[in-house]
Amino acid sequence: MTEDLGGRYTVTLDLDGVTGKADLMDRVARALALPDWFGRNWDALADSLSDHTVWPEGAGEQGLLIVVRGWRPYADARPEEWRTAEEVFAEAADRTPALTVLLALGGTS
Repeated sequence: MTEDLGGRYTVTLDLDGVTGKADLMDRVARALALPDWFGRNWDALADSLSDHTVWPEGAGEQGLLIVVRGWRPYADARPEEWRTAEEVFAEAADRTPALTVLLALGGTS
């Protein structure tokens, strides 16, 4: 789902039902329409989040806001993986001022 929110290109990353890293990578790849060559590993995720040339069309000019929802069950089930995902999101946002990753706190989905 995409929309214009506050002048940024917004993508909802819905993690409802995600049970592991492979599921997470698939969801990110779909939500951001990443290229087929996306490596589906932590380094590839960090690189893709930091590289506006692989973001959805229009996001590079507006900035990208990723709203992550439904993440708590995954975080509870796989806390080490989730910590790594959070670190990747945070580092990419720190390196790329046009990127914001927001963890939705309401509900589980």
